[in-house]
Amino acid sequence: MSSKSKAQSPKLPFVLVNLAMTADAKIATANRAVHSFGSARDRAHLYELRATADAVMCGARTVEISRSILGTGGGKFRKQRLKHGLAEYNLRVIVSGSGSLDPDTEIFKNHFSPIIVLTTERVPPKKLIQLRRLAGEVKICGKTEINFPTALRWLRTKWGVKRLLCEGGGELNAALFRAGLVDEINLTLCPKIFGGRTAPTMADGLGIPRLAEATDFNITSIRRFDGELFTVFSRRI
Repeated sequence: MSSKSKAQSPKLPFVLVNLAMTADAKIATANRAVHSFGSARDRAHLYELRATADAVMCGARTVEISRSILGTGGGKFRKQRLKHGLAEYNLRVIVSGSGSLDPDTEIFKNHFSPIIVLTTERVPPKKLIQLRRLAGEVKICGKTEINFPTALRWLRTKWGVKRLLCEGGGELNAALFRAGLVDEINLTLCPKIFGGRTAPTMADGLGIPRLAEATDFNITSIRRFDGELFTVFSRRI
């Protein structure tokens, strides 16, 4: 899907990607032991962005490792949601092509808003039954790989998701970039160096073979707060 076709489609959500990144372009250490390293201001920025979105989406491993419940961040941010004309709580979307989600993951212990799992036909029947017990809805969106245009169109039509915030990880981000679905990147650049050739980056996975296939963005905002840079990249139409 090209940038032009995304812009012309009224049935796809506006997709934001939010992440913090080290100066050497890592979003976690190689062993994933360190995955949260931004400042208090960066964490507040995350909740501010969630307060503008109908739904927040993460990959299964990211949700498990971070123990995130993909919540609003408290009453202050729920009030911001209401000011934006949104529901008090955002929908929560977990992506897992294999359906290999740990039922003891923290997010399943918190029931303040629906949890939606996007998955594929390769999930075994018994696992599918388990997922349907854990989540508000399980949507199969492809045979072996998730068809993200189809999945996002379904989120728009079934759940009314007009603005979708993606919080990684790198493989999920990469899949959205490849499908031409990302409209905006909110990137916090942190003054740290992790190193490690296997440490995850903003967009992992297969990557692109040719420069012509790269997704183009414009830098639309740069703000400095203490030692961090808060940047916004918008899709180049």
